[in-house]
Amino acid sequence: MSDATGRFLRVVIGPNPPDRLDKALARDVPEEAALSRSRIARLLAEGAVTKGAAPATDAKAKVAEGEIYTITLGPAGEVATAAEAIPLEVVWEDDDLIVIDKPAGLVVHPAPGSPAGTLVNALLHHCGATLSGVGGERRPGIVHRIDKDTSGLLVVAKTDRAHHALARQFEKHEVERRYLALVHGVPDRSDPRLAGVKGVSFEPGGILRIATQLARHRTDRQRQAVLFHGGRHAVTRVRVVAPFGQPPALALVECRLETGRTHQIRVHMAHVGHGLVGDRTYGGRRKPSAAALGPEAALAVAAFPRQALHAATLGFIHPVTGAELHFTSDLPADFSGLLACLGS
Repeated sequence: MSDATGRFLRVVIGPNPPDRLDKALARDVPEEAALSRSRIARLLAEGAVTKGAAPATDAKAKVAEGEIYTITLGPAGEVATAAEAIPLEVVWEDDDLIVIDKPAGLVVHPAPGSPAGTLVNALLHHCGATLSGVGGERRPGIVHRIDKDTSGLLVVAKTDRAHHALARQFEKHEVERRYLALVHGVPDRSDPRLAGVKGVSFEPGGILRIATQLARHRTDRQRQAVLFHGGRHAVTRVRVVAPFGQPPALALVECRLETGRTHQIRVHMAHVGHGLVGDRTYGGRRKPSAAALGPEAALAVAAFPRQALHAATLGFIHPVTGAELHFTSDLPADFSGLLACLGS
């Protein structure tokens, strides 16, 4: 009953409709049209939805089974964000999505402090006319982000259809995301201190599980804070890959995200007393032990200019083809060089 590829979309309200027009349209619009409820609300407000010849602008209006609405879908609008010729390392690209290996130092999305020079600016230039429109605008669909000073993999949607499908996978925690981090100390289940940290448990294989709530810090709006009431649920699993030092003073760990909250790994590792090397925000300023690591290695650790965090693995189901996609990224030169200095 629809033509999702044309300029007009015909929607027939099905049985037992929700009590509001916007909810009913969001439920019954063809899936391939990939219209979110917020996008439908904007279309209603713009007069782009009609019932017969009359505009339907009231999102709260009652609806009945069998009613027919027409949605006018204009061409995707251009965004104010400028396209910039910033080099990108493209791992995978097709008509629906693109996977990028992001370098440390590159901001993902324009913000007041970073209005240009971001990944979005770079993608607008790289993808150009292949962006069919996300949310009614010709822009890349950012499904998840990694911090400016974190390197590694992220996937970006090029179409509304891909954006919605990928967002659902992230919401259902179906996306595989594994990070490598260099942390102070060595997380170990035999450490009696860890046993007393709220939100900490151990799973088979020595996996450290950290489960808390996370929310914006009350006084420092640039930081996140661990909570146990309110906030958003966050779960990180941590596996020690390699300890460094005699006695061990640092550890390379693999962090697997069940959820993906802002700064989640950085906050969780600081919460359990194993802050990331180079993390000036969450307590990674501990002075490395020259006695344990050696003077040269200790100096290299102290001088590392960013949080030692790399998005190394990304796996998900292709939102259109259904193929299982799995990507890995080698450590960048600064991170691998630090590990080389630490030795095996």
